[in-house]
Amino acid sequence: MKDRKRNDRKPKQYPRLTHPMVRDNGVLRRATWEEALDRAAAGFARTTQEYGADAFGMFSCARSTNEMNYVAQKFTRVVMGTNNVDSCNRTCHAPSVAGLSAAFGSGGGTSSYQEVEETDLIIMWGSNARFAHPIFFQHVLKGIHNGARMYAVDPRRTSTAEWADRWLGLNVGTDIPLAHAVGREIIHAGLANTAFIERATSGYEEYAAEVEPWTLAVAEQVTGVPAEAIRELAHAYATAERAQMCWTLGITEHHNATDNVRALINLSLLTGHVGRHGSGLQPLRGQNNVQGGGDMGAIPNRLPGFQDILVPEIRTKFEAAWNTVIQPRYGMNLTEMLDGIERGVLRSVYCIGENPAQSEADCEHTIKRLEMLDHLVVQDIFLTKTAELADVVLPASASWCETDGTATNSERRVQRVRKAISPPGEARDDIAILCDLAARLGHDDWKYADSEEVWNELRAVSPDHYGMTYARLEEHQGIQWPCPSEDRIEPTYLHGRLWEKDPARRGMPAPFGPVKHSPPVDLLDEQFPLRMTTGRRLDSYNTGVQSSGFASPMRRGEYIELSPEDAATYGVEAGEEVRISSRRGDVTAPVWIDPGLRPGLAFMTMHFPDEVDTNQLTIEATCPIAGTAEYKATAVRIDKLAVSV
Repeated sequence: MKDRKRNDRKPKQYPRLTHPMVRDNGVLRRATWEEALDRAAAGFARTTQEYGADAFGMFSCARSTNEMNYVAQKFTRVVMGTNNVDSCNRTCHAPSVAGLSAAFGSGGGTSSYQEVEETDLIIMWGSNARFAHPIFFQHVLKGIHNGARMYAVDPRRTSTAEWADRWLGLNVGTDIPLAHAVGREIIHAGLANTAFIERATSGYEEYAAEVEPWTLAVAEQVTGVPAEAIRELAHAYATAERAQMCWTLGITEHHNATDNVRALINLSLLTGHVGRHGSGLQPLRGQNNVQGGGDMGAIPNRLPGFQDILVPEIRTKFEAAWNTVIQPRYGMNLTEMLDGIERGVLRSVYCIGENPAQSEADCEHTIKRLEMLDHLVVQDIFLTKTAELADVVLPASASWCETDGTATNSERRVQRVRKAISPPGEARDDIAILCDLAARLGHDDWKYADSEEVWNELRAVSPDHYGMTYARLEEHQGIQWPCPSEDRIEPTYLHGRLWEKDPARRGMPAPFGPVKHSPPVDLLDEQFPLRMTTGRRLDSYNTGVQSSGFASPMRRGEYIELSPEDAATYGVEAGEEVRISSRRGDVTAPVWIDPGLRPGLAFMTMHFPDEVDTNQLTIEATCPIAGTAEYKATAVRIDKLAVSV
């Protein structure tokens, strides 16, 4: 009998870590806390003594509290003496932070969720928010029900696109040509907000010259979007009284991701859709505290409160508060640290709550790099694939229910997190672990009575957070930053200064960022003719470490999703197992036929790496500004498997 179809893979379930572990003779064994902490600290000390402070790197956690991220980055800078700290922000929204910072001096989304409900036009660009950001999408639906029109710009006709007034199905990697064509059409139709441009921006003439070649006809040829649809989007956005531009990883996971973000910001500057209630820019964060991790300084170029390390006055303030000396240079980001491991300059890593062995592009390469480390300490709640590589494993607390603190969501809202239960077994609070390690490394004064003491220390050095006491956070059920005063709440939107008539109050103009189109790095050819893009499904979460432990009636495991036309071309059926190959590796997976895909486009997720390791296929080509990899544009081919009889 021919065995053509198979879908018997079962997601791996990860056991909760309940006791420390250390590696002896290549094998992880149970250890006491004293032994594990001593060994972890000794390895870090040995690294800095032999190779210097910059041989150490910290991977901090976007799912942990603000307080944990604050202490983790402080540990890196004060105890270890380096700025080599980063988090999964690098994997997803670092380009958003870079682009927004370049335009406005601040890396946060400019609007509140409430404003999405009260706007007139919503653009979901590269975002299947209904699956990837279901809480935010409830606000989108309220906006639609309140009369807002919605446009979906996405290579796939996603579940989000089904709610749109119009779907613009562009070719993968052509976001800049499409944005430029929208901008050119706005200019040529006389719809640009010239008063705002003249008063509040700079660089308009250079931008207008950059978009001039991108006529509707040229853009249609490159993007695959009909000229009439591009024109409709341009006129709708420019003439709307209020409009929200929202994006996700479809914009940011490209080799030119920061340029993609700047292209969208340019449209907001062209039309004045920023700095007003209901008009703004919304980068949607996928994990509960990606925004907070960056805000707390768990990134290599900013101190807490998003304050630039290169500014002497800022360093002096933190050096006085922390009684230390801070390096006057940026550290390595996550991408650079992985490269540094391979070059032999990064020798030791402290990884808290991250799983780069499965989340990074070209993951087999990442695993080889992690195996090159002299010393790897992993602090987590599960024995992840990264933890399996560690020299020391420290069992931590689940930030959402086993610890106190705060978290910051995509609208910059800081909210309280309260401990409901205690960690299982010998697992301990993350901050307590960090402080114990700091004591072993010569900082025995690191003691915090509770998370509020950590938060108050952060408030003292971060003007944007100064007014957010725990009492006020509880009273208001969360507060958006900036909140510099305990006496008032700031507007829900950022950059209202751009509308001030007084130049002194208006401040620095927001610059247009002229950018050029750069096609995907992984080229299509006869050997690899299909473009594979990646994303999320509603039932699962990231690499599946947390979500695989519970059942879902929606979960169907990993598939290679193909258009009906491509399935017919390759002669494959739904459920049939096939081999998917790229220039880096290959995996096998069953076929799912999705009519929302256009011919030439395939789709996979990274939710089931133990069964189908999609990131063996993806390419490490990274954005030179933000360091984010091009997960969204992989060249692949499909091969039928030999049938068994």
